Amino acid sequence: MLISYEKAAQMIEEGRLLHIAGTEALLKKLPKGKWIGGSTEYFMEKEGGKVSSDLLFVTDFSKTKSVYEKFKMQSYDEKNISKVSVDAYENGFSILIVPFDSAVHKEYAQNAAGYENMFMRHITGWIAGLNLEKEGQTPIAVNGFTGEVFSDKAVALHLQTKEDKTISVNIINIFEQDTSSPVIEFSEEGFHVNKCLVNGKEVVFADYISKNKIDTKLPIVGDYSGNGVNISFKSIEGDIVNFYAPVFHGIKYRIAKPVSDYVELFNRHILEHTDDSSAFSCNCILNFLYGDLEHNKIEAFAGPITFGEIAYQLVNQTLVYVTVM
Repeated sequence: MLISYEKAAQMIEEGRLLHIAGTEALLKKLPKGKWIGGSTEYFMEKEGGKVSSDLLFVTDFSKTKSVYEKFKMQSYDEKNISKVSVDAYENGFSILIVPFDSAVHKEYAQNAAGYENMFMRHITGWIAGLNLEKEGQTPIAVNGFTGEVFSDKAVALHLQTKEDKTISVNIINIFEQDTSSPVIEFSEEGFHVNKCLVNGKEVVFADYISKNKIDTKLPIVGDYSGNGVNISFKSIEGDIVNFYAPVFHGIKYRIAKPVSDYVELFNRHILEHTDDSSAFSCNCILNFLYGDLEHNKIEAFAGPITFGEIAYQLVNQTLVYVTVM
């Protein structure tokens, strides 16, 4: 729910267990308590998208005390973020908030798939960001229990559920590989690339995008054993292509299949999931912008609009949600 600073502060003072998203300035003012938070000014409510520097999106886990038995809040830097899935409860899920473009963001994005227990625990969360049209902001994550504010550390809320509960981390992705697109492979790994192989021929990727008039609103989609994972374009600076998530050597990518009506397709995918009751959800800033979600309703899901989503590993241009059944 999207509420005022005063209401959020009151809920903290009442001792409620919370996940909070809002501006850097508002998060820093909140009192200590049982909460974690991350920075964004973009939100999805059942009534539609909203950009606000005055409101906070709050997920209240105290409303379902019968579901959650234990919790713990922990902070991680790039040296110990690999422990997040070890620290997670066997039955439950963890919400991880990571500041955008920090060392811990890059470490997690590039190596999370190899962390111990990563796919044996339920790890979800998001990349904290800022307002794209305002200067002087810093993406932050907050450990409300200690009052610590981080631009260089991630924070996690680990939740334990009762043994009779089944947890599922889910992704809504409107994109798939365009099989008529050539195969793209990278020898360089990371968030920034210069060259790539297109159907086995080495090219400067920025030149290839320009010459072929590639729509960079579409991600490239990697084939991970039959599952499509999006890598979204951030910017092109000279002959360097910047992404919101890293590309990897050994993965075959293709440009995503063109989308004729972004909003219609997104909502059609949403309707396939409306029977699910989400305990937590977040949605990508690129879906918000390209899908014009500020002026369109997504009634089934509400939460922060993010600069990357976490469904075990980092994903892009997706909606991620958790169900507890």
